[in-house]
Amino acid sequence: MRRYTSLLLTAFCLFMLVVAGSAYFAGAGQDAVRRPMREVTVYTTLPAEHASILTAAYEEAKGVRINFVPLASEEILNRLKSQVENGGEQAAAMVLADKETLTRAGAAGYLVPYISEAGDQVPESFRQSDGYWTGVWYDPIVFCMNRDYLLTLSRVPDTWKDLAAQPQMRVGITDFLAADASANLFMSMLAQFGDAATYDIWRQIHPKVVQYARYLSNPVRQAGMGEVDVAIAVESEAVRYMQGGYPLKIVYPADGTAAMITGTGIAFRAKNTDAAAAKEFADWLLTDEAQQALQTQDFYFVPTNPGTLAYKSFAGKNMILFDQPAMFTAQQKHDFLDRWVKEVRFK
Repeated sequence: MRRYTSLLLTAFCLFMLVVAGSAYFAGAGQDAVRRPMREVTVYTTLPAEHASILTAAYEEAKGVRINFVPLASEEILNRLKSQVENGGEQAAAMVLADKETLTRAGAAGYLVPYISEAGDQVPESFRQSDGYWTGVWYDPIVFCMNRDYLLTLSRVPDTWKDLAAQPQMRVGITDFLAADASANLFMSMLAQFGDAATYDIWRQIHPKVVQYARYLSNPVRQAGMGEVDVAIAVESEAVRYMQGGYPLKIVYPADGTAAMITGTGIAFRAKNTDAAAAKEFADWLLTDEAQQALQTQDFYFVPTNPGTLAYKSFAGKNMILFDQPAMFTAQQKHDFLDRWVKEVRFK
C-alpha cells in the first residue's frame, strides 16, 4: 500500500510542476504581449518605400520600432532647431538624411557627436571628423550604356569631356529640376570643374539628349530598351535593371563623379534612452543585414563600411568621386539652374 501511496504522491507532484510551469510560461507570454515595444523617432529625407523596408527589417531583427518621419531638408532643420530651443516629449532621436542636410545640422549645433567601432571603419570622406554624422551608403552617378551600342565603339568614352564630345550618341538623363540626385550632379560638377567647363560640357551633351526624364529610373529603362545609347543615371537604378536582365553595362567616369551620400546623426536633446537606441540603429545601418534588407527589395546602394560583404561585392567600389564640396547657398543654386535653363535647356 505504501508503494502505491509513494507512486501517487510522485505523480501528483509531477502534475503540479507541469501545471505551475504552464502557468509561468503563459504569464510570461502575456507579459511580452502587454509590454510596449520600444519606439524611436527618426527624421529622414529617404523615400517612404526605403524607410518602410528598414523599419520592418529592424523591428524583426531587434524588436525595436523605428518611427520614420519623412520630411524635406528644410523641415528637418526647422524641427531640429525647435527641439534644441524647446525640447519636448516627442523629440526625435536621430536623423537619417543626405550629406548636405546632416552637414548643416551639425554646423548649427542640432546634432551631438557619436563615434562607434562600426562608424570608425567608414572612410573619412564619408563622415564628419568630429562624429556629428556618419555616412551609411551612397549612390553615385554613372554612365549606363546599352551593350549593343558598346559593340559599335572603337573606344568607350569614360570621362565627362569624352562623353560630351562623343558623336552620334543618344543620351537619357533626369532633368536637373526634377530630382535631387540629378541636381546634385550638376552642382558637384560646378564645384569640381568650375562653371565655364561645366556649362561647356552640358552644351555639348544637350543636343544628344532624347528626353529629360522626370524620374531617376526612366533613363536607365530607355538605355535597356535601346531607346537611348547612354543613360547618365544613379548606379542603384542601373544595377536594378541589370539584375532584371536588361543588356546594360556600367562605366564609371575616370575623372570623377557625384554621389548622393546618406548618413546618420544623433539629435541634440533626445532622451537618453532614445539616444542609446538610436545609436544601436545607426550601427545596424552599417551592417550587411541592412543592405540585404534593401537589396531583397531591389535597392542597391554602395555601403560606406568596407568591412561588409555588400561593399566587397560592388565592382565600382573604388570609383573616383568628386572631392570638392558643393556648398552653394540656395540663391546660388537657383541662379546656376536658371542659367542652365536659359543657356542650355531651352536655347
